[in-house]
Amino acid sequence: MTDIPILILGAALGGLVQGISGSNFGMTSTAIWAWFLAPQLTAVLSLCGSLTGQIQAAFTLRRSWQWRRILPFLAGGLAGIPLGVMLLPQLDVGLFKTALGGLLVIACPALLLAPNLPRIHHGGRIADGLSGLGGGILGGLGGYTGILPTLWGTLRGWPKDELRALVQNFNLGIQLVTLVAYLARGLITRATLPSLALLIPVVLLSSWLGTRLYLGLSEARFRQIVLLLLTVSGAALLVSGLTQLLAR
Repeated sequence: MTDIPILILGAALGGLVQGISGSNFGMTSTAIWAWFLAPQLTAVLSLCGSLTGQIQAAFTLRRSWQWRRILPFLAGGLAGIPLGVMLLPQLDVGLFKTALGGLLVIACPALLLAPNLPRIHHGGRIADGLSGLGGGILGGLGGYTGILPTLWGTLRGWPKDELRALVQNFNLGIQLVTLVAYLARGLITRATLPSLALLIPVVLLSSWLGTRLYLGLSEARFRQIVLLLLTVSGAALLVSGLTQLLAR
């Protein structure tokens, strides 16, 4: 019972952030849940919450599928999922959160404070596929599928709606496959069902509210919010990871 407010808070904030940015549910919710909930339960809740928000957004925010652009991301992501799922039971949670949080804390403020965001025009589909591969691995580890594709699309300079469509469709496809992998490995058990029953309606409501806010954002403001959210989430993960490492 004492975990219920924590679960609701993480689900509400994660859903709101995902509704605005199209991603980052796992980053936001895990920054709260990781302090109180078991790592494997946190991974399951993060994946299912993010997937719930993506399905909800697919109906409320219809964005065109650009198959030529999304296919390299999906191919890389599908290759990365099994690696992430295999690594999950052996994962050093403190080290993982410290490394991922540190990366975001360094990279995102640099992009946020830059007068003009750098634009990357090289790498083509191979670089897109590698970004998807990283997203698939992080998705298998805990539902963080959208982090690397979001950063990569931002550096590419893609328009707001185009980036949102890419991340939303990538996350939806990769997380559906990740869910099947979790089920196959027995990571989603009967004991997790009450938590999922509480999680889903909270995410649906908060994600819907986030999509309403997204519609009023300009291109520049959208990028600023995405980078700011990644920075804050990265900082929370970094503090949590360092705390766990120092407590050993």
